[in-house]
Amino acid sequence: MVYTVTFNPAIDHVVRVDGMKLGQVNRSSGEQMYFGGKGINVSLVLRELGVRSKALGFTAGFTGEAIENGLSATGLETDFVRLKSGNSRINVKIKSEDETELNGQGPEIDPHSLGKLFDKLDALSDGDTLVLAGSIPASLPSDVYSRILERLSGKEVRTAVDATGRLLLDTLKYRPFLIKPNNFELGGMFGVDITDIGNIEKYAKKLREMGARNVLVSMAGDGSLLVGEDDNTYRMGVCLGTVRNSVGAGDSMLAGFIAGMLSGKGYEHALKLGTAAGGATAFSDGLAQKADIEKLFAQL
Repeated sequence: MVYTVTFNPAIDHVVRVDGMKLGQVNRSSGEQMYFGGKGINVSLVLRELGVRSKALGFTAGFTGEAIENGLSATGLETDFVRLKSGNSRINVKIKSEDETELNGQGPEIDPHSLGKLFDKLDALSDGDTLVLAGSIPASLPSDVYSRILERLSGKEVRTAVDATGRLLLDTLKYRPFLIKPNNFELGGMFGVDITDIGNIEKYAKKLREMGARNVLVSMAGDGSLLVGEDDNTYRMGVCLGTVRNSVGAGDSMLAGFIAGMLSGKGYEHALKLGTAAGGATAFSDGLAQKADIEKLFAQL
């Protein structure tokens, strides 16, 4: 079983406006609402790929109820900790000539509720996979990812971490199965400006030396690079299509890669499936659908 953790789930309210004008009343030309957060996105794309997962995290208030009910309606398994106060956040994403986002803060997570999540994670068994994705709310300790990996260190649980800076670096001593920085985040972790593929591979290998078993680096229009646990480096270009959506493409790539690895077909297959899943999301209004993933996979 794959488990994903989303500390701060959200309702994404996507509003399309023709000719957005600041300081004036604007009327939408189209709207959609999605239930998301990075871990939830991973779970939703895994479902499209036929991989069972369960979404964990925290919800609060009437918006939290809407998130839980909306995800359940899609058939996704969830096991959220309900917070006693506050409301799960709403993110407003305005798509016009430029793309503008206004993301909510979300509710405060108290220590008792965090303990409930830890109890759920303690039940993971050998062979399970855990995905920790995204930033963490200010109410949580800054080393919460490390605490989770430490609790699981005595089990054969594959862990995937999609985070930045110290939040990611502090987990390396627990040898996560997979980490997924992009090229800018990779440079930021080492305080360097990475401008070529040689340096991307160099610093990805440094992350392996520091403990990560597999390092997947997304490079936007330049594709992706994987430094694998087998000591080989793999590269993959991008899918061809018109980008319509930047939200969730990285989460979709992560889901595709995990599904590929779980299939037992090796690194090249996993990287190809991850690339197709990321492209399918980028070329659509929402998250990747199975048919679109399969179509792009066949083109790579």
